[in-house]
Formats: sequence, structure tokens, C-alpha cells
Amino acid sequence: MLKLSELLVGDQGIESFNELIPLVQAVARSGERFFRMDVKPPYPDTPGDWEDRLEAAFSGLVR
Repeated sequence: MLKLSELLVGDQGIESFNELIPLVQAVARSGERFFRMDVKPPYPDTPGDWEDRLEAAFSGLVR
């Protein structure tokens, strides 16, 4: 299971929410089946619907 907190800690080079989306997509493509959003992304550009957007990226609804 992918936890958002582990993803954020593991990749310190991300500086914005928009940079997080492709990373979530890449992990999903690598075969991860479950995604838990246990923390809110700490970026100033994190939108109000961040959970929906990350879920869409993980499930392949966003390209």
C-alpha cells in the first residue's frame, strides 16, 4: 500500500503539488494497487480538492 506520507518523505525534490501528480501516476503504473492519503501535501499550491485529484491520478483518470 502506498502512503502519501512515505511518498513525500521519500522524494524530497518535489516542491509543488503539480510535481506530485506525475510521481503518484508513476507509482500506480509500477503496480501499486492501494493508495492511502494519510497527510495533506505541504505545498502552497495544494488545491482544496487535493484528495480527489490525487485519487484520479492514482486510478489513471488523469493523464
